Amino acid sequence: MLRIYRTDDQKLHTEVKMDPGCWINLVDPTTDEAEDVADALDLDVHDVLAARDEEESSRIELEDNYTLILVDIPTPETIHGKESYTTIPMGIILTQEHIVTVCTVETPVLQPFLDGRVREFSTKKKLRFVYQILFRIATLYQVNLRLIDKKRTALEEKIGHEDVDLLDLHTLESTLVYFATSLRANDAVLDRLTRYKRLEQYDEDKELLDDIIIENKQAIEMTTIYRDILSGTRELLSSVIDKKMNNVIKYLTSITLVLGIPNIISGFYGMNVNSASVPLGSSTHGFITVVLFTTLVCLVTFLVLKRKKML
Repeated sequence: MLRIYRTDDQKLHTEVKMDPGCWINLVDPTTDEAEDVADALDLDVHDVLAARDEEESSRIELEDNYTLILVDIPTPETIHGKESYTTIPMGIILTQEHIVTVCTVETPVLQPFLDGRVREFSTKKKLRFVYQILFRIATLYQVNLRLIDKKRTALEEKIGHEDVDLLDLHTLESTLVYFATSLRANDAVLDRLTRYKRLEQYDEDKELLDDIIIENKQAIEMTTIYRDILSGTRELLSSVIDKKMNNVIKYLTSITLVLGIPNIISGFYGMNVNSASVPLGSSTHGFITVVLFTTLVCLVTFLVLKRKKML
């Protein structure tokens, strides 16, 4: 999908032509749309379509008449019927007269600009627009990280009371790994932007870039902390599972011990020997006596095991 926007009097308008000062927004673009933009702005079509490749890494490429900025952004996804998060590339192409954004999905990073909820937003101030996008990306990472931590807390509260799906923990861990990798790659892009001299930067732009770097580093810290906490949650869950397993084994061992007593006694009395040599072998009430004795021994054994908390 191809959309062209332009701000006039601090209001965003939809345009038809790619006039100077416009923002060209490509969402999951077709090859024809990418070629139209590339021909109109004298761009390499492969750079326009770079964001369609999920394996593309964050980077900055300086060409003769434009700059390509690739960064990773967080986006929700569904795994095994459950909502999770991953990261995908987003391309920003900066020319002297235009700015082009390319992404495979409708991302909440750009939605505030379309809704007019970003202060001092102008498609003509291209570098500031780029910084505003990067700031939104950094804050979106933080929002998603807090949501991930809430999910971890909810899983942690279930431990010991309800069954916890290990797949849920694995999904959260995988998400944090993706976030950590993408945030570090974005940090390298931000570091290079501090030395970007192709377009004029105002003092406000430099302050905004400093804020972006701080927010991105904070997101990296949050990711590291949440990964450590999540590792502790996994260890706690493993300990609880081991304890439950040990309790089951202990219980089954105790039951086996109690049930083994009748088998031993009946085994002695079932041997093919002279009845006169077997205690109570010739007694009229021998059977009931042996049964009562066996029951008494089992009961005593049961009480002893229970007192030692084996049952």
